[in-house]
Amino acid sequence: MKKLLKVTLLSKTYEEAGRIVPAVQEVSLHIGEGECLGLVGESGSGKSTLARLLLAIERPDSGEVWLNGRSIFTLDHRTLRDARQHFQVVFQDPTSALNQRLLIWRSVMEPLDSFPQVKPSFLSDVLHSRRDTAARLLEMVGLQAEYMDRYPHELSGGQRQRVAIARGISLGPKLLICDEPTSSLDVSIQAQILWLLKGLKSKLGMAYLFISHDIAAVCLMSDRIIVMKAGRIVDHFPSHQILSEDRHEYTRQLVAVVS
Repeated sequence: MKKLLKVTLLSKTYEEAGRIVPAVQEVSLHIGEGECLGLVGESGSGKSTLARLLLAIERPDSGEVWLNGRSIFTLDHRTLRDARQHFQVVFQDPTSALNQRLLIWRSVMEPLDSFPQVKPSFLSDVLHSRRDTAARLLEMVGLQAEYMDRYPHELSGGQRQRVAIARGISLGPKLLICDEPTSSLDVSIQAQILWLLKGLKSKLGMAYLFISHDIAAVCLMSDRIIVMKAGRIVDHFPSHQILSEDRHEYTRQLVAVVS
């Protein structure tokens, strides 16, 4: 399997109240094309900081992130922007991810409007019309065309997350980073969103980095799982080995919470 993303010895610290606090400590990982890597850990374990580093929203103190063989931290602003068409993100809170003043169909079209040269094959027959393209993307995430001319505040939390996912897949990215995509949703909606993401991954052949504190959700989604604690990776295993005797004590604690 060809490596799509490679991370080597990534570290990031913050200064709080005059002291240095390590958020990510010498993290190394890789994601293959079409693979889902799960990243699990409690709040404060460094998961979201790692996601921001992978997206080059923040810069590390040390280490490298390679996407398709290129170090993203050596790219100039324009080249990095162009590279971002290949890796998109779905955040925890869809409300903050959507412009509250834009109609849903216009929000869905923002990524494609920003990268007009991108023409995903699964949209090839509708790209002649922005509204038809938006309707197709909404259909792919289980929303009917009637939602196109609504505003975000007129949708439920689960519907807004579906819109955020439609935006995330619109460019046909090679990697979708899902940062706690279900944690703000009602329990009854969480499973629907997980199965939606699982189906889209299979249909579009994307790779996922699926980040969550919910180890059951991570097991459902992932081929391999990495466990983080206090900014470090403490366990790494194929998802079917979650109950193996070789698991780290911290992993066992996370499993015990949902058992």
